[in-house]
Parts: sequence; structure tokens; C-alpha cells
Amino acid sequence: MISRRAFIKSGGLALFGVGLGGVPSFVTRAVAQTKIISPYQKNKILICIFQRGAMDGLMAVTPFTDPYLKAARPTLFMDASNNGSLLDLDGKFGLHPGLQSFQKLFQEKQLAIVHGMGSPNNTRSHFDAQDYMESGTPFRKGTNSGWLNRVVGLLGHEASPFRAVSLTSSLPRSFYGDNPTIAINNLNDFAIQVKGSNGNMAAQSFEELYDQTSSELLKETGKESFDAIKMLQKTDIKNYKPSQEAKYSTSSLGGSLKQIAQLIKMDVGLEVAFAESGGWDTHFNQGTDKGVFFRNAQDLSNSIAAFWNDLGALQDNVTLMTMTEFGRTVKQNGTGGTDHGRGSCMFILGNNVQGGKVHGNMKPLAPENLEDGRDLAVTTDFRSIFSEVADKHLQLQNDKILFPEWTGNKIGVMQ
Repeated sequence: MISRRAFIKSGGLALFGVGLGGVPSFVTRAVAQTKIISPYQKNKILICIFQRGAMDGLMAVTPFTDPYLKAARPTLFMDASNNGSLLDLDGKFGLHPGLQSFQKLFQEKQLAIVHGMGSPNNTRSHFDAQDYMESGTPFRKGTNSGWLNRVVGLLGHEASPFRAVSLTSSLPRSFYGDNPTIAINNLNDFAIQVKGSNGNMAAQSFEELYDQTSSELLKETGKESFDAIKMLQKTDIKNYKPSQEAKYSTSSLGGSLKQIAQLIKMDVGLEVAFAESGGWDTHFNQGTDKGVFFRNAQDLSNSIAAFWNDLGALQDNVTLMTMTEFGRTVKQNGTGGTDHGRGSCMFILGNNVQGGKVHGNMKPLAPENLEDGRDLAVTTDFRSIFSEVADKHLQLQNDKILFPEWTGNKIGVMQ
């Protein structure tokens, strides 16, 4: 059961919906060069992006010197040598051209990559693998909380209604649990729309509206939403314009990261944020330097790079981490794509990461090194990465609560 958390979905509840005529737009422009006095300014912020569908890590960050991969992918293999389209990272791994916006971040050692990461549970079910990764308990179904909700419970200081925000249409599994979190599909639609039978507002204030609510369940789960809306109404910021000439894509991910940047600049107490990137289930016509993978990769890297540029001096407070439920098969299939596999890679961005390096223990893709004879083996448990990022960046130091079934070691991806 999900308790004590707020769930906002545009049009999903009578109290919450798309803005109507005359309703103010709450989230707008951060006033440049204005210092905001707030009790939340020194809080660190963790941003998580889930790449749903299982990203092909071998295409995103390719071991282009591996002859076994070249043989396994006659039409999908890409090279970084001899004027190939891959972007050479270290003489061994090449970055997909769609991820070009990551190259500078990697070179400046702000971006770290972990290869061969994944779940110790070998399921190839999208639903189960995502559930295990978001709950943080890969061998136990039915865990009643997500790992990010447990992160929120360990933060241990004064909390804002915006402490944990998911920029999604529904609450992600990672946020399930007893600690207050909210899901907001669009900040501009985050408004109360309640009218009486005569067409007038049924309540004159948030307090009156809350008191009039007859549903005890709504009162229990909606308090954080009321508090959050009240906080946004107090802002006088209009027409948000990204700084540092950051140019966000018009995609769902670009919009989500732009709004997360707004919340950070508004200094409303954000500490954990979540967003999604879809379309990574590339069973057919995956493409190389064109096609569906390229488009997804370009959107991911451009959106993240725009967000990072937009933050400017606030980068020191933020670490961003991607994740995906599993990788793809080493060998391409008969329709120019790849099927459900095991190990993949992830990206960690921040000024406190061990950047400019591909971390992990990835072996040559010879048949004897493959998991089940077909997949990149999972050599780094996702929990070893998640726990290290949370511990080092948020100073939590309680892995037994975050990942109760895990007894592994950190990999040194954070400073």
C-alpha cells in the first residue's frame, strides 16, 4: 500500500487538473543574479533518469576494439578508428554519435560511465526488472517502498513539500513508500480546479478547500500537494528562460529536466528528482548513426547537457544518474535490432564524480565470457552504484536501509 505521499496527475483527480481560463501559471522565470534567502540552499540534489525499455549499452558506449562484437553485429557495429562515426573516449570505448553532447562532459571529467552494470536477477521481463531496480530489492517482489523513497526517509532535516518530485504523469515505483513525495506532470498545470454548482470556486482558500474535503484518504495523501501549491503561489517568477544559452529539446525528457532546473533555481527545497526517457526497446531497425537509437540517444544527451548548462554555478549541489532495467543481446537479430539482454551501462554526472573514465569490470565479448552464452555479463550490481552515489552525494551512510539485501562493495565512481 502506498501511504503518505501525494499523487498528481493532470486530470487524474477532481482536485487536480489542467489549468482553465483565469488560472495563474505558477512556475516561470528565475530572476537572474538575484540571491534568494532560503533554508534549503545548502541541500544537495540527486536527479535520477530511468531509461525505460532497456538501453543497448554496447551501442551507447561501444568496446570498438573487441573483434567478437564486430562479428556479432555485422550491420550494427560502429567504429571509432579510421574515421568511424563513434567518438573515441579512451582508445577502447567509443561514444555513440547520438551522445555527442556527453563528449565534452566526459573530457572535462564531469561525466563517469559504468559498463556491465545491471541487476543480479536475470529476468528479462521489462516489468519485473524495472520493479526490482526501483524497489532496490532484486530478489524480492512486493517490497512496499522504492529505494528513492527510502533515500527521502534518511535525509533527516527540515523538509520542503518539494523535497522529492517526480516529473511524470504518475508516481514511479522508486517513490512508493511512507515518506512524502509528489508527482507533477507539468508545473504549469499544477493548480486546484474546484468549482461549486454555481460555477464559482467552492472554497476561498487552500485551508478552506482542505477542510471541506470529505475524503479522509485524500486528506492523508494530499496535504503535501496543498502545501506545494501554496508555495508555488507565493512565487513572483514569470516566463522562465534557461541561462547559459541552454537549449532544451521539446521532448518529454527535455521538458522534465527544464522544470527540474526551474525548481532548483526557485530554491523550494528540492532534494530528489525523477524523470523518464522511453523508447529504448530496440528489437528491430535499431540503426547506427541514424534511426531510433540515434534519436533517443541524442534526446537523452542533449536534454541532460542543456540541464547541466542551465544550472551554472548550482552544478556543485547536483548529481545526475541514469539507469535502465537491462541491456541488449551481444548478437544482433534478424530484423536489424537487438533483443532483451543483461548488462548495460549508465551515466553519472556531477562535479564530485570520478569522471572521464569508463568504470566496471567488462571482459572481452568472447562466447565463454557471455552470460547464458549470449549477453554482456552483469559484473557490477546496480546497488553498488546507487548506494555509492547516495552515500557520497547525500551523505546518507545507511546501506542496510537503502538496500537491505545487499552486502556488496562500492566501485569508486564518486570522489
